[in-house]
Amino acid sequence: MNIQPLLDALGIQEDAARAMADDLRTQIGELQARLRETETHLEHLTITRKTVTALADRIPAQPGSPDLPEHPDYPRILAVFNEATDALRARDVCQALDHELLPKNIEGTRAKLKRLVKLDILTENDVGTFTRMQ
Repeated sequence: MNIQPLLDALGIQEDAARAMADDLRTQIGELQARLRETETHLEHLTITRKTVTALADRIPAQPGSPDLPEHPDYPRILAVFNEATDALRARDVCQALDHELLPKNIEGTRAKLKRLVKLDILTENDVGTFTRMQ
């Protein structure tokens, strides 16, 4: 019985498996390097967050700065209105904040805008359109 063809087929499969293993090792090495870079970036962001948080208590309040509710969207909303030339709807603000245009996000933004109206920071000109208080 001649087993040479069988051995040749096994040799081809071994070569292919070795090549695949080498490719996978290369990919693993690249992924490990990317993971290290990402972890380093994450550490830097964590340090930055701690620094900014620690400094936030030391920064004096800006004169004329309204007392905003404690939510990160409120300063961003005011920034949108500072750049706006026309009245904005909740959907426009949502889009400017890069929120997904889902009903829950639009309604949440509308509630924040209404709260800013109650705080005399924004005005609601027509139903659903808001501008910065002059």
